[in-house]
Amino acid sequence: MHWIALLLPEYVVPTGQTAPRDDAVVQDSMHATTSTDANATQTQRELWVWHALQFTPRVAWMDEALLLEVAASEQLFGGQARLVQRVLHEGPSVLQAHGAGETALLALARMRWRQRTRQEALQRGNPVPDEAAPTADALPLATLSAAQAHTATLARMGCRTWGQLRALPRGGVARRFGADLLAALDTAYGQRTEAYDWILPPERFDWGMELPALAERANELLWNAQRLLIGLRAWLMARQQGVVAIELIWCFDWKRANGVDLPPEGGLSVSTAQPTQDMGHLERLLAERLDRVALPSPVRHLRLRVLDTRPWGGITRALLPEDKPKGDPLHQFIERLSARLGAEQVRVAVAQEDHRPEHQQRWIPATQMLPALTRARHPISRTEKRAGKPSDREAPHPQADVLLPAWLLAQPLELPMQRDVPCYGGGPLKRLTRLYRIETAWWSDGRTDAPALRDYFIARSERAGLVWIYRERPASLAESEGQTRFRWYLQGLYA
Repeated sequence: MHWIALLLPEYVVPTGQTAPRDDAVVQDSMHATTSTDANATQTQRELWVWHALQFTPRVAWMDEALLLEVAASEQLFGGQARLVQRVLHEGPSVLQAHGAGETALLALARMRWRQRTRQEALQRGNPVPDEAAPTADALPLATLSAAQAHTATLARMGCRTWGQLRALPRGGVARRFGADLLAALDTAYGQRTEAYDWILPPERFDWGMELPALAERANELLWNAQRLLIGLRAWLMARQQGVVAIELIWCFDWKRANGVDLPPEGGLSVSTAQPTQDMGHLERLLAERLDRVALPSPVRHLRLRVLDTRPWGGITRALLPEDKPKGDPLHQFIERLSARLGAEQVRVAVAQEDHRPEHQQRWIPATQMLPALTRARHPISRTEKRAGKPSDREAPHPQADVLLPAWLLAQPLELPMQRDVPCYGGGPLKRLTRLYRIETAWWSDGRTDAPALRDYFIARSERAGLVWIYRERPASLAESEGQTRFRWYLQGLYA
């Protein structure tokens, strides 16, 4: 086993006292009523807990230290050295001290030894020494919690280190100092089983924090939201989940502004098309949304809540470098652009089953089509093919007519006539194809969607080139093929 002990910044508990369990802190942090400094310290502790849970599920508090058992995670993170480096250097703040060892008590003792060495060097005005941690036998007795009450007595006996205490007769030590001291010593040397209450992530992520200073503008909320996103990523990794929707909520400091009663809180929600653990993408979406928010009152409290999650299967990475996609995924680009410009400003065409060219597609916000767009970019699995299950990716789409022009006019343009021949561009049009007749929408009421009785042609204009025209056949003339006076319209242009 391999343990890491962390002494967190701005939180030094006198040796021998027990720090509060953090599992209760994680779940009840929103209801804490402490001073600003205490809130900042509490937030730092919570961030370190979330940070530790990214690397191992075995995280516990012991006295003043946060303990991590990382032996089972070393191979996943590239070995013991790289894992320890990431734990120490990727945390939310700089640690005061740390220690490592084969047991939790040994890691805790080395952390205390390093902290005491550092304090002594600073008091004397000397540079902090970068010495290797001593062996277990050479550690001072004061670094073992169970021995701290007896250090003065043991020192008068000439016993000042773990090794010297271990060399004393066990029966005499048990009678004089109690069996708990020997039990702690055996546990520190790995001769007794260790048992701890592991910190468990809550079932739902709902975490808040008191702001270190009142935020008067919406963009000031983003810096504080970054710390909440750090906790969210750790929670997602611990739960093997990907987030789909989150909600950022803030509490106002004032109850009234400009003579108007204010609501107690405001907020906004952000959703993604695919489950994600990419906090950078969520941060960009929050930034785009917060740019359009005007705060009626300063904000004193911020809260991040998860609305929906999905099971997380990790990121599929390509084996060959040339197969790795460049840039942001399509759904992230669409989501970020929609957050910046508005959902109605980023639209996508959806094919419709209709014979009328102007009704063969409709434009809807692209965010509504993101699930279908992302599914279409991934191949159907072999399991789905063997099972013969229908898939959205296999759903038939309306076939495009190759004769349709590349550009349709927003409204058909009625054409002038010369001797019963439609004209466009200053001259008559020459029809090149036989008629293509449609008779549809006859079932409509005629008020919202008029029936279409049309004969389409491809024609040539001396100045405009190929055009797409049709003659309208009113219902009164639908059965009178002998009538030749029709109204002609231009509906499309060919490239």
